[in-house]
This record gives sequence, C-alpha cells and structure tokens, in this order.
Amino acid sequence: MPGATEAETVQRLASVPLFSSLSDRALRSVARTGVDRSYAAGERIVAKGEKGIGFYLVLEGRVEVRSDGKTLATVAPGNFFGEMALFEEQRRTADVIAVSAARCLVLSRHEFWGKMNDEPEVLRALMAELVRRLRTTSQALSE
Repeated sequence: MPGATEAETVQRLASVPLFSSLSDRALRSVARTGVDRSYAAGERIVAKGEKGIGFYLVLEGRVEVRSDGKTLATVAPGNFFGEMALFEEQRRTADVIAVSAARCLVLSRHEFWGKMNDEPEVLRALMAELVRRLRTTSQALSE
C-alpha cells in the first residue's frame, strides 16, 4: 500500500475493536483485502443517504463526520468509520469529508466477505466483537 507499509497497516488494524483479537496472519490478510485511497482536503468521502459499501480506516490526515451542517466527530489516523457497512447495506447516516489531505484503507463489503470466507479466524473474531457490542448495548439499555 503506497505510503504505509503492510506492517504499519496491520498495526493500525490491530487497534480497531472489530479486528483487535485477530492473529498477525489474519490481520495481514485483512490488510491485503483493503484498498489505499487518497482524498483531497474538502473532498467528500461518503455522502449521507448513499448505500454504505464498506469500512474506512484513516491512515493519514483528518476527516469529519457531518450531518445537517453539524460536525458529529473528527476522525484522526488510526480511527475508523463505516464499520457497520461491512455487515449490511444500509444508507449512510452522515457525510464524511476530508478536512485535510487524507488517506484511508477502504474495505468494501463485497471484497472483504469474498476473501474472508476462507478465514474462519476472522469470522469468529468479528462475531465475538458483535456479540460483545450487543451485550454492552443491552446492559446500557436495561440500566
């Protein structure tokens, strides 16, 4: 991947909760599935209302998540957005705009699942993380 070594990308992926329990081999496999994309300052990365195609890991620069003119979050290198699009094709709930020149590792749902079908370790880890998130949400709602 231009600009980042595979080892750097693997290290960043390891910090993402969805992927943090994966082995180094599995992380390398996920990293090779992604596409390194660059965005100019001011460029829209995803648009509110469009179908979500995948997950974005910010490698360089900063991006903002915006909705109805309000900034909801600033996403810095090592952070991510769009993870739910790996699991379902729903419309995006916000715009994401590069506020500086930015690079992202993009994992499209179709490429990801096409390659991960042969990676049971990845699938088990993803399921475990989803169950953990559901349990946390359920506990928060019941309090």
